[in-house]
Amino acid sequence: MSSFCSMTWDNMISYRRFGLTQSSLSSHRSEFIRDYDRIIFMSAFRRLQDKTQVFPLPGNVFVHNRLTHSLEVASVGRSLGTVVGRDIISPKLLSGDDAAKNFYLNDLSGVIASACLAHDVGNPAFGHSGEKAIAYFFEKNKHEDIEGIALKDYFSAPQWHDLISFEGNANALRHLTKAFIGKLEGGQRLTFLTLASILKYPCESMAVSKSETHRKKYGFFQSEKEVFTSICQEFGFPVFQDPYIWSRRHPFVFLVEAADDICYRIIDMEDAHRIKILGKEEVTHYFLNLISELNNNPLSLARTKEVLSKIGDSNESIAYLRTKCIGELVEAAARVFDKNMEEILNGTWNGSLIGEVEKFCPSLLEIQDVSIHKIYNHHSVIEVELAGYNVMSEILNVFIPAMLKKQRSNMEKKSLLLIPDQFNLDFETGKEYEKVMGVLDFVSGMTDGYATELYRKMKGIEIASHRL
Repeated sequence: MSSFCSMTWDNMISYRRFGLTQSSLSSHRSEFIRDYDRIIFMSAFRRLQDKTQVFPLPGNVFVHNRLTHSLEVASVGRSLGTVVGRDIISPKLLSGDDAAKNFYLNDLSGVIASACLAHDVGNPAFGHSGEKAIAYFFEKNKHEDIEGIALKDYFSAPQWHDLISFEGNANALRHLTKAFIGKLEGGQRLTFLTLASILKYPCESMAVSKSETHRKKYGFFQSEKEVFTSICQEFGFPVFQDPYIWSRRHPFVFLVEAADDICYRIIDMEDAHRIKILGKEEVTHYFLNLISELNNNPLSLARTKEVLSKIGDSNESIAYLRTKCIGELVEAAARVFDKNMEEILNGTWNGSLIGEVEKFCPSLLEIQDVSIHKIYNHHSVIEVELAGYNVMSEILNVFIPAMLKKQRSNMEKKSLLLIPDQFNLDFETGKEYEKVMGVLDFVSGMTDGYATELYRKMKGIEIASHRL
């Protein structure tokens, strides 16, 4: 990775809001609590309650959905921000400015919590398979003839690459910043700092490089290229173009990423136990090993086992161990951050906090291996993935050709009326990429239930009926 110019912890702070020239300060809420509140009330955030995290959403057994996952990641992120913020206030790291010291002592936790809360708002229905289904549709139909032009040929190479590698992280930035029709400029008008903290992959789709942690995926669509560059400019980050643009991560991204990693590593195991994919003894074994490896204190482990022996309920005992694991992982991730603080600040660290924790905590790798083989490949998870492919493909097959055509059939005209006005860009004279992105705004925002219902109605499996 190329070297970056020297940065300071003081200039990693910004209170300015995207889309506003002047922010109206709140007398009783910090700027970052305001971000948190704005995200909580987003309709895109509320829809996460009916979007799959990993497992199907059964009616009688509680498992995590995207919304509960996001809330828990925000909670863990707040803790990480608090721990790391206390370390950064050292006189050796700050200029002595009281405002900067106050930020790291009191506000960093709010920034990380807000970014964690928003990190999944761009994820479509049916978990990660929803992303893959959208990408697969375009790849599968790239030669489809639409009024004498192949689907792929409607777009530039970078635009097409966005579509065939559709990315929820990039979609999150779009949903947070886009001025949809009838909405205010600047989207949610979040602070630049919260937006920078969710830019896990600060590059465009054609700049992806699997050898670099911050470029394994991409973080913005072509439509948000100017948004991305404005965020970089806010913090003085260089924007490289060789020939496709990329930059560095904001240091706070590592904390948001770690909070997400901690939650899915541990809570997916808890959910698997709850729905009886994994047994209590197996999960207890892995969790106790993890606690022991991260906290080499025999007395502490003995106390944990003593408390555990007093809990008779199986789900409650696993929940107790889950809290202990998360607590230990937060402390371990903070220690890794402190150890690599200078490289993280200057943009030269090519790692992840939990990836480093794995190096001295083999149990975390074992948990990952169990998750891959017994959880993510469980038949119930695969069934959701297959359903997602079929449902999303059918919906896109109705809307994408209709949106691109200049001469539409009566049925195609009617189908486009199903897309709410806020997503309907000018489909008579608008540019093809913008029109297709408008369709994807609508489709990617669908919940599992709504997408399935629309699919059934389109296929004639279920006929809508309304009482007048």
